[in-house]
Amino acid sequence: MPESQNIEYKSSWHDDYLKWVCGFANAQGGRIYIGKDDASTVVGLPDQKKLMEEIPNKIKNNMGITAEVNLLQEDGKDFIEIVVQPYSVPISLRGRYYYRSGSVKQELTGAALNEFLLKRAGQTWDNVIEPRATFADIDEKSVKAYIVMSKEKGRLPNVEGLTIEEIFDKLRLTENGQLKRAAIILFGKDPLSFLS
Repeated sequence: MPESQNIEYKSSWHDDYLKWVCGFANAQGGRIYIGKDDASTVVGLPDQKKLMEEIPNKIKNNMGITAEVNLLQEDGKDFIEIVVQPYSVPISLRGRYYYRSGSVKQELTGAALNEFLLKRAGQTWDNVIEPRATFADIDEKSVKAYIVMSKEKGRLPNVEGLTIEEIFDKLRLTENGQLKRAAIILFGKDPLSFLS
């Protein structure tokens, strides 16, 4: 069986392979075989007993997760199978996040890391509070035009006599009185100033 999204072969153990464990935990889970070459041929392990103790402890101590570590044998040679379950929360290794994509491990950085963390927190980019924004950044004319158009289409709850703050709360564009990014994108005077 060749390497794939969920399978990785390593002829020997190096602590750097914790990155692969982290990547599997952040993706769909997977299995790492230590003591097999890239063709899935067992090459054996001279230090399997030591590794059977070290690997689970290194995974737990460095990432706070557990993985199933099994000692297997084929053609009289030992190899280790590490079974990593997918986690619903972000898993980091020394403050860095890795993700398994295809048959490669990638470090998540920048926008990819932001999206990954938001998704794992059950959020989307537009539903996050924008702490720099206030209601002074909202274009009241845009809000009024939206209300008129929405009333014509019958797509707005009753907002008669409500303030803009109350309307935004009803539309779920605020949280605890603070504006969400969606409010700025939809009704901001200068939305681009909040995208940097």
